Order: sequence, then structure tokens, then C-alpha cells
Amino acid sequence: MTSELNDDNSEFYFAENENTILGYLKLNFSKVQTEIKDENSLEIERIYILKEFQGKKFGQILFDKVIELAKAKKKKFIWLGVWGENRKAINFYQKNGFVEFGKHIFKLGNDEQTDLLMKFNL
Repeated sequence: MTSELNDDNSEFYFAENENTILGYLKLNFSKVQTEIKDENSLEIERIYILKEFQGKKFGQILFDKVIELAKAKKKKFIWLGVWGENRKAINFYQKNGFVEFGKHIFKLGNDEQTDLLMKFNL
């Protein structure tokens, strides 16, 4: 975690409410992106909200921050990978204009999982 926090090509943002951290996001730029290594893109590697705070617009606030940052950094698109079984997250991203453009397999222990790759053009 320390190396991620110290990497100049990654940024972390935290959602806080009444002095409680309830979620965070991790963005990757340039060479630290996990799939696409395009200078014109920004990757949302993680966007997490604690279960008890989901559905209360905190995820939307973090997402809106991503759009603001991507525009300020003059990126052409934002992309992410989302577990194919996470319908709630997929619906959230689709509602915000993301479209699927591919898939990749990742291993969770010995179990193969499928991530959908989704993209948002700015």
C-alpha cells in the first residue's frame, strides 16, 4: 500500500462524512494503468463505498471528482474494470455513460473471474 500511495502516477481520494471515512477511489495514470497504458486515459482502479453508505450519493460524488480531474488533466477517456457479477456497480457505471469495450480474466485464488472493461469518453 505504501508504494501505491507514493507512486506519482496514482492518486487516492477519500469520501468523508462527519469525520468518518466512508469510501475512497484510486486513479491510475500513464504506465501504472493495469491494462491500457495510454497517456490520454485515466483508469479508475478502485472506487469503494462502505455498504452502509451505498445508495446515498457518495459514490456519485467520487465519480464526479473523477470527471473533474480527468478534464483538468486533459484526458480523452476514463476506463475501468468491474467484476462481471457486480450488477449494482455495472448499472452505476452505465447510468454515468460508461460502455463495455472488452473483458479480461483474473484469478481470485484458484477461481477465474471475469471483469468487464468499460470506458467513458470525455
